[in-house]
Amino acid sequence: MASVLHFSYILGPVGSGRGYCNCQYHASRFCRQILNKYRSRTTPGLSISLPLHSTWTAKRSPLCSNITCSATDRSDPEISSAARIRNEVLSPFRSVRMFFYLAFVASGSLGGLIAITQLIGALANPARAADVPEILKGLSIDVSAVSLFAFLYSRENKAKNAQLARLSREESLSNLKLRVDEKKIISVNNLRGIARLVICSGPASYIMESFKRSEPFTESLLERGVLVVSFTTDGNIPSFEFEESEEMKEFTRKRKRLWQLTPVYVSEWSKWLDEQKRTAGISPESPVYLSLRLDGRVRGSGVGYPPWNAFVAQLPPVKGIWSGLLDGMDGRVL
Repeated sequence: MASVLHFSYILGPVGSGRGYCNCQYHASRFCRQILNKYRSRTTPGLSISLPLHSTWTAKRSPLCSNITCSATDRSDPEISSAARIRNEVLSPFRSVRMFFYLAFVASGSLGGLIAITQLIGALANPARAADVPEILKGLSIDVSAVSLFAFLYSRENKAKNAQLARLSREESLSNLKLRVDEKKIISVNNLRGIARLVICSGPASYIMESFKRSEPFTESLLERGVLVVSFTTDGNIPSFEFEESEEMKEFTRKRKRLWQLTPVYVSEWSKWLDEQKRTAGISPESPVYLSLRLDGRVRGSGVGYPPWNAFVAQLPPVKGIWSGLLDGMDGRVL
């Protein structure tokens, strides 16, 4: 009897908090069956009835509410799965190279460890003194191989992290919002394959001067799909002046189209631009421009006014016989 009571004490009564959810329910049910079987052998006709369902239902919720199932995610939460997939697509053999670099490092380390043990044995045994130069030669080869492949792995890993960070920034940029007019708001992603954005960020005076400098190249910029996003950092709104005469009506329409985009949710734009400046090592107060490719990736950036004449000389038109062939000739990605 003492052993049965001890067994019952270990499992505990229903709702005592020793079990968890359905596991406690089945454990208490199993305990009841064992006790009834034992009692039927010692005292016929005696059975034990435990209030399983009603009591358990009332006390199950607090126990279940404390259970948390989770899986540890060791990846950087700031890097999305889409950015990682794009990284694999852009560099499909990088993971293979990194694997072989690690394998060569491990192989060289093992060879070096064996060579060290052989060297210790040769130095301790005068009869093997003639083997020391050969052992040192093999050890130097192993150390050189480990150093070389460790350096290659480190360089490859840095390039991978830099590319992931750039792709993550580009993905964040594609989600930023732009106002086309009073009734229409789009994201930067909606302009992929359609327009090459030039983002001008600085005080209102910088925006106004950039606006004036772009005037001689208005038509050429539009032919190349260039649209300007003006982002003021001093809180002032630049007032663009357009010629409203009948003779300049068509040109004014093009000027308004070139400068029609304005950022929405300024805090998000400011956060993205500050991160871009910090990555490039530029002061947060510096006026900058960023030029995007047709695919939405950053092709160029700099401090100061945008080089409108360089854009006209470097970028191919988005329409015409050469447009499809030269779509990828936007320049290298930064």
